[in-house]
Amino acid sequence: MKRTHILLAAVLASAASVSTVAGAAAGAPSASASRVAKIELRHTSLGNILVNASGFTLYRFTKDARNQDMCVKISQCPGTWPALSTSGKPLAGPGVKASLLSTIKLPSGGKQVTYAGHALYGYAAAEERAETTYVGAMQFGGTWYAVNSAGNTVK
Repeated sequence: MKRTHILLAAVLASAASVSTVAGAAAGAPSASASRVAKIELRHTSLGNILVNASGFTLYRFTKDARNQDMCVKISQCPGTWPALSTSGKPLAGPGVKASLLSTIKLPSGGKQVTYAGHALYGYAAAEERAETTYVGAMQFGGTWYAVNSAGNTVK
C-alpha cells in the first residue's frame, strides 16, 4: 500500500511539472510571476506598443482608476485578463520609460506592474506575440486597449 502512495505521488508530481513547463514554454501572460517583469516595446500595425518579455501585448482596462486594478474585483476577469505581476521593480527595455514604470499591490499580496498609472494586463487567450486583434475588446464593463511608450492609449 505504501509503495502505491509513493508511486501515485511521483506520477502526480511529474504531471504537475510537465503542466508548469508547458505553460511557461507558451510564453503567454500569467497572473503570477516569480521573477521581475521586463516591459519592452514592439512595432505593430497600430504603432509601437508595450509587450511583456515574451513579446505578448500588454493592455490597460478603461474601468481602472489611476493605479488601481478593477478587474480583480470582477468575476472571471482575472482569468481572462491576468495582471502583469512582478517579484520586484519592473525593468524597462529599449524605448520604454523606466520613470513611468511602477507597481500596485493586489489583494493577494502580489505586485502588479503599472505604466503611467495604468495597471497592465495580458490576455490569456493570446497566441501570437504583439497581437493586436484584442485591442479595443469590450469585456467586463470596460474596454481593453494597448499602451504606447508615452503611456497613452492605443486604439
